[in-house]
Amino acid sequence: MEAAPQRAMNSFSKNLQISGADLMAALILIGLSALAVAQPSSHPSAAQSLSDTPEVHLARGHDDLNNHRYGQAEREFRAALALNPRLTVQARFPLAVVLFALQKHDEARKQFQAVLKETGNDPNVNYYLGRLDLEDGNLDSAIRNLTIAVSNPPFPDAAYYLGYAYFRKKDFNSAEKWLKRAATIAPTDARVFEHLGILYHATGREQDAQKAFVAAAKLRQQDIAASGESLDCGRSLDTQPLEQARKVCEQLLDPDNLSNLVSLGTLYGRHGDYSDAVEPFKLAAKLDPGSYEMQYNLGLTYFRLKRYADAIPPLRKAVALRPEIFEVNAPLGASLYVLGDDAAAYPVLDHANRLKPTNLDISRLLCTVALNLAQKSLEERKTAQARAYLLRAAEASPDDPEPHRRLAQVYESLGDNADAQRERSVAARLSSH
Repeated sequence: MEAAPQRAMNSFSKNLQISGADLMAALILIGLSALAVAQPSSHPSAAQSLSDTPEVHLARGHDDLNNHRYGQAEREFRAALALNPRLTVQARFPLAVVLFALQKHDEARKQFQAVLKETGNDPNVNYYLGRLDLEDGNLDSAIRNLTIAVSNPPFPDAAYYLGYAYFRKKDFNSAEKWLKRAATIAPTDARVFEHLGILYHATGREQDAQKAFVAAAKLRQQDIAASGESLDCGRSLDTQPLEQARKVCEQLLDPDNLSNLVSLGTLYGRHGDYSDAVEPFKLAAKLDPGSYEMQYNLGLTYFRLKRYADAIPPLRKAVALRPEIFEVNAPLGASLYVLGDDAAAYPVLDHANRLKPTNLDISRLLCTVALNLAQKSLEERKTAQARAYLLRAAEASPDDPEPHRRLAQVYESLGDNADAQRERSVAARLSSH
């Protein structure tokens, strides 16, 4: 798969109005300069001057870009611009793409806007500006930019991002239109079907939602199974020491390739190497921040590493996108509990328990949190609130005598002796078992 920054350059160059003579001259200059670097002149000063030209820096920058050496590419493109600030297309645009890849979004936006000022609207530039608008939550601007991008799409996922922008704006009809268009343009993009599923769920079309979620999961598994690099990585993790296997698996660590990142994180996770799974899942979550699956993968990996504070932000995002899934709610509630935030943990655990009341771990955890909050309420003389927490604790963990003991005390303090006696009897019976 061609990397996104390089696709940007290839597509952008197709839209440029550069004469054949100018292009040939540039290629000759790059060729001569590269030759001068490869075969240094016998005169050091001449070799140095030849290597410090815009053309040489451009050639090096594009080589670094092709090989994902973004930090080096940034330096080369900046050096080319310093020597010739008029290289808007040749240097400023790839610099902006590199800054985008490095997550330097404010500086990337400035560079893209400078390109746009000189070249006018171009689908390549508007695509990236639309992506940046989505990151910033500026949905109207994102829709304007992505609408321009999708008119002559430089990337197959332009329609996906436009549909996602409409979804976030809660314009579900437009979102469905563009997500369906994206499904025809990129039928193997799992993100499209995942967001169609989220949209259908949000609009009450559960049967359609489940079909879309199944399709997304199937595509994710196909990505992992079909990639030759994934197969090599999996075999290495099965048969070699981890240190050796990492060298094979690192070929999947392409910050522009969502499928490879998910594959790499998943393979590390399947082999219990959660520490190495963090980086690919983190990059995947940045590439597709609106995906509950990307956020869940990252949050669950942090949770398994007992990095609970790190787990909470991505898990919150995943729950916001898919509140009906028990497996997303459970680790978030548990993380909040471990960090001592019972008040925040309670509604999440309560919801998780209602989604799957047969899960004993969450039932017990909910009971513990409810008992803690009941005690705090009693200390604050909020008796009615304490009673509500205790009743929920008893419901979540019906075999535990402790909620009934405390309910007996609450009823007794309220002068309700009959209910107090009933709760004592229940507590005694459960204790005897």
